[in-house]
Amino acid sequence: MRRNCLIILAFVGSLVTPAHAQQGPKGPQDLSSLTIEDLMNIEVTSVSKREEKLSRTASAIFVITQEDIQHSGATNIPDLLRMVPGLDVAQIDGSTWAISARGFNQQSSDKLLVLIDGRTVYSPLFSGVQWDAQGVPLENIDRIEVIRGPGASVWGANAVDGVISIITKKADQTQGGLVSGGGGTNEQGFGTVRYGGMLGARGAYRISSNYSNHSHLPDPSGQSGEDAWNALRADLRAEYGLTAKDSATVDISGYRGGEGERVPTVTSISPPVNQVLDLRQIFSGWSILSRWDHVFSARSDTSLQVYFDKTDRSDPTYGEGFSTFDLDFQHHLQWGTRQNIVWGLGYRHIGDATQGTLRVVFTPAAQTDQIFSGFLQDEIAIRPDSVYVTLGGKLEHNDFTGFVFQPSARIACVANEHTMLWSSVSVAKRTPSFADIGVQFTQFASPGPGGLSVVAVAFGNPLEKDENLLATEAGLRREFGDRVSLDVTTFFNHYTGLRSTEPGAAFLESDPAPLHIVLPFVFSNLLHGETHGAEVAVKWKISNRWTLSPGYAFLLMHMHPDPASQSLQAGFAMEGSSPAHQAQLRSHLVLPGQFQFDVSGYFVGRLPAQNVPSYTRLDAGMTWEPGERFSFSLVGQNLLQDHHLETTNPDLIIQSNLMKRSGYAKIVWHF
Repeated sequence: MRRNCLIILAFVGSLVTPAHAQQGPKGPQDLSSLTIEDLMNIEVTSVSKREEKLSRTASAIFVITQEDIQHSGATNIPDLLRMVPGLDVAQIDGSTWAISARGFNQQSSDKLLVLIDGRTVYSPLFSGVQWDAQGVPLENIDRIEVIRGPGASVWGANAVDGVISIITKKADQTQGGLVSGGGGTNEQGFGTVRYGGMLGARGAYRISSNYSNHSHLPDPSGQSGEDAWNALRADLRAEYGLTAKDSATVDISGYRGGEGERVPTVTSISPPVNQVLDLRQIFSGWSILSRWDHVFSARSDTSLQVYFDKTDRSDPTYGEGFSTFDLDFQHHLQWGTRQNIVWGLGYRHIGDATQGTLRVVFTPAAQTDQIFSGFLQDEIAIRPDSVYVTLGGKLEHNDFTGFVFQPSARIACVANEHTMLWSSVSVAKRTPSFADIGVQFTQFASPGPGGLSVVAVAFGNPLEKDENLLATEAGLRREFGDRVSLDVTTFFNHYTGLRSTEPGAAFLESDPAPLHIVLPFVFSNLLHGETHGAEVAVKWKISNRWTLSPGYAFLLMHMHPDPASQSLQAGFAMEGSSPAHQAQLRSHLVLPGQFQFDVSGYFVGRLPAQNVPSYTRLDAGMTWEPGERFSFSLVGQNLLQDHHLETTNPDLIIQSNLMKRSGYAKIVWHF
């Protein structure tokens, strides 16, 4: 059977590869008591919008379980994501991260889609994710499914290089009370309060709230980066079985926070003055999500999800507020003995309003985008229990670029009970954001001829087009006995229509006064290129008490300007802003006396375009659990260096600061 799988995969690869390519109170059972086979059979939903075993999924997917979260020592979602091979996580300042998959990392990482319980948190204004606002209590997370590679045939535009799906626990999994809290040198104070109960015999609810207060990080000179921040969040979730075949879920959440930031900006045109301002940004938002699930039979079920999301963010140099209404219906149907079909329809309305200043202006100040969509995915068992082909695609229409079609084809070959091989070809697109279409971002001012000032301004382009990706991937999952699992992925990505910033002809402008010369840089789609690489994840249970989890990712990027482009450094800047090599090694050791010792090491290669050297981060923690309902932890982070730089944030939105050595203590009590 293995030989047949290899022949099929080789044939598919020859067709799709471009010619130029070369529960108890504490939750689920601890991972240390699970076998490798159990871990490989964890069910995931993000690849096909239906449950399927990890061991049979034809996609590069990594699952962060609740046990991984407990052993990580992380206090926020971005630090959790460092354990995923192929994901680049760089902290910019105290409250801001750049996170991407397979390259193109920046503060506004626009090719990575992030969802929380099916609700997208991808910003339509600047693209990317505001990670400071995604403060879901880590104790409430069931798992995080991370897809490296396109997920657009199911999730739609902007799921180009990856999808992160954060899935929280159901209310009936969080019964009783929980109090956790702690503090330290950087995480000065944090805590979560949660209580869950029953709604009669058919329902359950959960109420939770969490707060965090973070100290400032040092700036490149060693002084305070003025980026201290805090955030408060509250959540209410309720689930109820309406009938034997119908169930409903409602989830309401809200948050508010404030953070310091240092912003390079022009403060005067005449005389020209460029300054780095210490500002305070306020952010807040709320959302309500409801879902109705209906089961027709063991072979057919439907889901209807509706949510509304409102977000506001402002500092003295700009203000933004946008709202999202989303309607999503899907139907899962097993047709005959060989076909497993999922199809669905969706509608999304996004409204945005901004307040302009000398630094940032949007034209128009308020705008909307409507997205209509439909998708179909069909898994066909060519040979039952061994060869599966999945064909699918998503058709969308948005107000900026019209119709967008994103298909995919995947094949999975189960060679035997321990080995699975897979291959895929996918098309994905990134659609323009509001900023791509209509922003005016003032970058710097300088003295010019005739006593006039010269002001450099980046302009959005109303004719901006979609960015396009054709991706080919292949992978292997293999279990070696009951102690070792191996997950290997290789990929080749071909991009066209990537956004570039092109110089334009200078012109005179009198508004804002006084008269000055504008040196324009206009967004366009005049870059193309390729990325290729490999990602490896291993789980090795050395004994029933000791587990090692190594990982490695290799990435090469080759970016090229189109002949019409005048942006000569854009290719190098893009190539050199993502590390070629990344590695992880995590160790979990169960010690006598109810102690657990966890160590996580992360190596990140240098960023030549940003003059950022390579660095190694080491986190370690000791946890004592004297009973099932109480634990005490001591954790140290960034232990190898007093401070290090992770990115210089080349998009100039805020100033980068240094990550520093820190530690904290934490107590968790279940009742």
